[in-house]
Amino acid sequence: MIELPYPPSSNRYWRHVGNKTLKSEEARNYQTTAGWLWKATGVDMLDGDVCVSLRIFRPQRRGDLDNRIKVLLDALNGIAYEDDGQVVELHAYLGDDKKNPRVELEVVAA
Repeated sequence: MIELPYPPSSNRYWRHVGNKTLKSEEARNYQTTAGWLWKATGVDMLDGDVCVSLRIFRPQRRGDLDNRIKVLLDALNGIAYEDDGQVVELHAYLGDDKKNPRVELEVVAA
């Protein structure tokens, strides 16, 4: 299991500039942080189908679970797995922890 910071909402993940859609600075920073924390575990990028289990602890009782899941799975592209299309099984739980918002994550071969 790896612990990651609480992810930004998908509403703040993408920015539209003209006719281009780009990751926001907040999204890029989150992906960089997630990447360093994943690499620190010493686990290589997984090939093939994967199962993702996560527990998201938000700082306050607001925000949708699915908005955070999409951001988290996208952030792990090229880090925990090549592409989030490899995720064939997903277990997600939502809780609250005002003092320590976070994600507890496990990615294993399916």
